[in-house]
Amino acid sequence: MDLKKESAPALATAHQAWDSLWGTEAGRKDWIAVERDVQDLEKKLASLNVSRVLDLGCGIGRHSLFLASKGYQVFSIDASSKAVDFTQNAALEAGLSIDVRQSPMTMLPFEDHYFDYVLAWNVIYHGDPDTVRTVLSEVARVLRQRGIFQGTMLTKRNAYYGKGQKVAPDTYVNDEEDEKKHAHFYCNAKELTELLYNFEILSLHQKRQIKPGSYHWNYVAERI
Repeated sequence: MDLKKESAPALATAHQAWDSLWGTEAGRKDWIAVERDVQDLEKKLASLNVSRVLDLGCGIGRHSLFLASKGYQVFSIDASSKAVDFTQNAALEAGLSIDVRQSPMTMLPFEDHYFDYVLAWNVIYHGDPDTVRTVLSEVARVLRQRGIFQGTMLTKRNAYYGKGQKVAPDTYVNDEEDEKKHAHFYCNAKELTELLYNFEILSLHQKRQIKPGSYHWNYVAERI
């Protein structure tokens, strides 16, 4: 058995916590609004010949619903069964056609070069470096050449970097915080650029999200 290959999904267990979170109205409240960066990029997607899109780690479907409402052919995956059920029901209620599947992010159930655009908002860093590399390799595989990849990663400026139990390089589990009780990977700009070696980075910004100290890298990249 190749232990290195087996280690990639081993720490990608965030969906277990999200199952609990998505099951309550309080847990869903911070994940309803469409991110401004996603809205801004969507205005440019038509000029980039984007038609078929993947919402990787769709959560409760906020971005899937938004993109489907704009006329894109949307596929959504999440490892959380609660997320999949919620997104499917929301799509039915809205009269939108979305292909929603339960799947781990480390093994995408799609053929090579299938998508024009992949969105992975606040998902890929839930694991260790092997998990991140595996997911990014999968994204590169399912994206066509010059396809667009938009996502986020945790920065080392984030308030939780270095806190809790170190379980892998730059990867921590913080049992004192509900949302941090599973592995989180952090990186600086140089490391992120190296991880995105299959892509040309079009934009890269360090931004704070809702909570104080919640710094993330927001990036848009093109498949080489």
